Amino acid sequence: MSRIISMAMTILLRGVFLIFLINIGGILSDPQTKLLKQDCSGFKIAVEISDFLSNFNRTFGDIRKQLSNDSNIHFATAVYTDVYGMVQCRNYLTSADCVACLDVAWTEIRRNCSTADGGHVIYEGCFLRYEAHNFFTQSLLVTFESTAGVCSPDQSKSEATAFNPVVDALITDLASATPKIDGFFAATTRPVLSGGATTTVYAVAQCIETISQKDCQSCLTTAYNNIQSCPPASDGSSADAGCFLRYSDASFFGDKSIIDITPYLPGGGSSSSKTTIIGGVAGGTFILLLILAVLLWYQLIRKRKIAERGDIFGISKLQGQVLYRFKDLKSATKSFSEDFKIGEGGFGDVYKGTIKNGDVVAVKKLSIATSKAKTDFEGEVKLISNVNHRNIIRLLGCGSRGSELLLVFEYMENGSLDTFLYGAKRGSLSWNQRVEIIIGIAKGLAYLHDEFHISIIHRDIKSSNILLDNDFQPKIADFGLARLIRDDQSHLTTRFAGTLGYTAPEYAIHGHLSEKVDTYSFGIVVLEIISGRRSTNFDMEPVTNSLLQDTWNLYESDMHSDLIDETLDPKDYNMDSVKRIIEIALMCTQSPASVRPAMSEVVVSLTNDSSMVPKPPPGKPTLF
Repeated sequence: MSRIISMAMTILLRGVFLIFLINIGGILSDPQTKLLKQDCSGFKIAVEISDFLSNFNRTFGDIRKQLSNDSNIHFATAVYTDVYGMVQCRNYLTSADCVACLDVAWTEIRRNCSTADGGHVIYEGCFLRYEAHNFFTQSLLVTFESTAGVCSPDQSKSEATAFNPVVDALITDLASATPKIDGFFAATTRPVLSGGATTTVYAVAQCIETISQKDCQSCLTTAYNNIQSCPPASDGSSADAGCFLRYSDASFFGDKSIIDITPYLPGGGSSSSKTTIIGGVAGGTFILLLILAVLLWYQLIRKRKIAERGDIFGISKLQGQVLYRFKDLKSATKSFSEDFKIGEGGFGDVYKGTIKNGDVVAVKKLSIATSKAKTDFEGEVKLISNVNHRNIIRLLGCGSRGSELLLVFEYMENGSLDTFLYGAKRGSLSWNQRVEIIIGIAKGLAYLHDEFHISIIHRDIKSSNILLDNDFQPKIADFGLARLIRDDQSHLTTRFAGTLGYTAPEYAIHGHLSEKVDTYSFGIVVLEIISGRRSTNFDMEPVTNSLLQDTWNLYESDMHSDLIDETLDPKDYNMDSVKRIIEIALMCTQSPASVRPAMSEVVVSLTNDSSMVPKPPPGKPTLF
């Protein structure tokens, strides 16, 4: 008991000592944690919250370690699984203050955005952002709503007639010089002569290190507009997606942080002529106000038009989806030229296009000009905009004009899987690449079925709906036929929509739809990947056995090697491994659906080398 009391007293004394340090500590420490702005994503976490929180803590634990280990670092990024994080401290903060500001931001953002899959918080001393997708190279212009300046309620000790023009000239120069300075950071001071006394104005500007000089300049111009009306307030600040601008008549950084910005200003510095400064600032301010008025008018008109189109475009800017103009997508695809057509989706054709920033994209143009098509379009946008997995095709944005509806996806240079199995590129895939593709498809389906916040059934898994990126990583595409299943439903009875040869018998015959329909289709795709054959070929005369029936016949006869694609080198694969994957595929095609494994179980079987072949062995699948 005495030992417990002693430990408690030690902890108490440490706490009292810490409070003592803080209370004498305006001079010891100042992490500058005055809140300027905070926002949470409009989308909820798509995986288990406990898993997401664990990944969140690992991400920012890594960032904290980076900031703690090097006193010269004030900017850091990290990613753990599905959580991308970024932190930037003001360069004048000490390493300890930077970490202290991070700790406050870390705690507050998780408390206030506890179920959101993204968010950001900005303090005077630091900035923190996290997302469930990679935003590190994303243009700041499409990621955050614009912000207003924050002006202190207190007036400066100096007279407004002297104080105001000095502040305006100082923040104008900072906004101009900072984008040209390495590291996008500048802190400086200016004297104010008032009534025979001299006071000092302190100011700082900073941009996120990952943005371009052009974006930094644009952001600081907006920041200047936000706080130019703050004087004679003694303190003003503006924080945006990619930058920070602040002035004060009280010191908030040390002398060693001050730099000479004169070399970065037009003509080597500001004119000493008061008339020139006032005239230039007034002229520049007028032009900026005129530009701002035009932009505000345009935004109001644009928002009104967007609102009229319905909530399918109510996509959180934190997610990074873009509303494209129809004419831009039409131009990118050369008026949807047949020469640019790269495929056909569930509800329309897909075209390759190059948008204005030079990025190559895939544009899906819906071909059914009915109210049902628009409903399906809305469903697809809302559905896919929340899906975030490396093996699921990523939605970049959308657009529309009247009944013409468009979706914009990331472009996959290698096209669809079927061309590599029995198309023009047949024989190009090695055995190891095929195994990685099988595992990737399984992981994508497991995510849709079990890891997303609501179970998604694709309904049309087939080789032509599997796209390959430059590293031959598979991406499940075409959600035009997807359906949602609530947690309290075991299956859904619906009109058949799919592709014969890949469709489970209970769905094709009776319309019974469940996640196991995708499992069946996956099993067929696996057999195609192993054999390099189509699941069925109705064009041949006479019609031959289906791939599934041939597989079963060879499996019963223990002649697995006869199923393997003849273009593969026998030295590249192990027959035991081939047999195990064939048996997994056959297990996926069993009937009734209840005996098929869940896709999460399939992933374990495929990735765990020590896992045994399913026992009992698969029985004869239903052939139809």
